[in-house]
Amino acid sequence: MPGPAAPTIDPAGRSWRPALLLALLLGGCLSQALANELPRPAAAPPIRDAVEASVLEKRDIRARLTPRRYTTLAAEIGAKINRLPVAEGSPFKAGQLLIQFDCTLQQAQLSKAKGALAAANTAWQANRRLAELYSVSKVELETSEAELTKARAEVSASQAILSKCNVTAPYAGRVAEQKVREQTFVQPGQALLDIIDDGALELEFLVPSRWMAWLKPDTAFEIRVDETGRSYPARVQRIGARVDPVSQSIKLNAVIDGKFNDLVAGMSGKVLITPPAANPR
Repeated sequence: MPGPAAPTIDPAGRSWRPALLLALLLGGCLSQALANELPRPAAAPPIRDAVEASVLEKRDIRARLTPRRYTTLAAEIGAKINRLPVAEGSPFKAGQLLIQFDCTLQQAQLSKAKGALAAANTAWQANRRLAELYSVSKVELETSEAELTKARAEVSASQAILSKCNVTAPYAGRVAEQKVREQTFVQPGQALLDIIDDGALELEFLVPSRWMAWLKPDTAFEIRVDETGRSYPARVQRIGARVDPVSQSIKLNAVIDGKFNDLVAGMSGKVLITPPAANPR
């Protein structure tokens, strides 16, 4: 029997072209399907957060006016308030009376302690003379001396308590908030007045850490205050001791250069400070 017929080959050699085109078509479809199945890479996170973008790119540096010193005066004794001579918002001088308590009871306790001191001193003086005549024992003499020391301590304690009846200003400034009223009985530790020293208003703000190459203490700049719409001179006092690695910024402490009656603690504004042209940003 004759064997199977051999495949006929086109004389021009075109019998393999349909198979090649089919293979290329199938390969392209498979590649597209695989590409659709693979997860797309996530969008790259922003290099700078909002704080860094605001400080480094826009240079919109904000600052708030704060008093140099501020504190809350609290009661150190339990007593009734007799007087509050300085009203809220009013200025005062260093050492001026701010609060006066009714210390009738404390004054009576001091008088009692002074009487006990006088009695103890009399007893000790008598025993000392008797001891010179060998008419009193050493124990009685030492006991009377101990009672005298105790009476002196009680007088000192009463005087210390009585000294808390008048609260004076530790420095010149203004009363920011009055938390109590006259004739109010307060307990030890209760807040009475918020006071501030507004003799020099300070600023705290962040700047790019690379500015440390040219920004030094006593560098002059200006701040435009929102509430007044005016610009005021200021100068750098201190530069922070640590750089924030996230925002690449550092804290600056500055002070308003001069006394301006229209400025009040709590106002805020925009810092107008421009790096040298040779040191951009």
